Amino acid sequence: MSQDRRSGDGAGGLPASPVAAELPEYAERVLDVADLIPPGRVMTYGDVAEWLGDGGPRQVGRAMALYGSAVPWWRVVRADGVLLPGHEQRALGRYREEGTPLRTAPREAEGHVPRIDMRRARWDGTGGPGEEAHT
Repeated sequence: MSQDRRSGDGAGGLPASPVAAELPEYAERVLDVADLIPPGRVMTYGDVAEWLGDGGPRQVGRAMALYGSAVPWWRVVRADGVLLPGHEQRALGRYREEGTPLRTAPREAEGHVPRIDMRRARWDGTGGPGEEAHT
C-alpha cells in the first residue's frame, strides 16, 4: 500500500472518506485490487468481488464510495460501462488521459457522455501495470 487510506481528501472527484482509526479489512482488500488495475483498463464491481473471492458488487461499491478516493477510483466501474453518476466529467478526463477505450454516446443519450467500451477496456487481472489496453 502506497498511501495512507484511513482518510480521504476528496482527491479524484469522490467525497472525502470518513476518518477512521482503522480501515476495515474488506475495504483495504478492495483498494488493493483497485491499485493493481493498469492505466487504461477497468474492472467491474463484480470483477473485484470475484477476484477477492468475497462479497459482491454492492459491498465493493460501498467500500469504493467510502474509501476509494485514495486509489484510482475511476478504474472500478459498473458492468454496463456507464460512468459514475455525478463524477462523469472527472472520470472522462482520466479515461482520456489514460487511453481507456470508450464508446461514443448515442445522440439521444442525456448529455452525450460516452461509455467505457467494456469489451476492450475490461481487465481480467493478468499482466502487469505496464500492460496496454486491448485494441
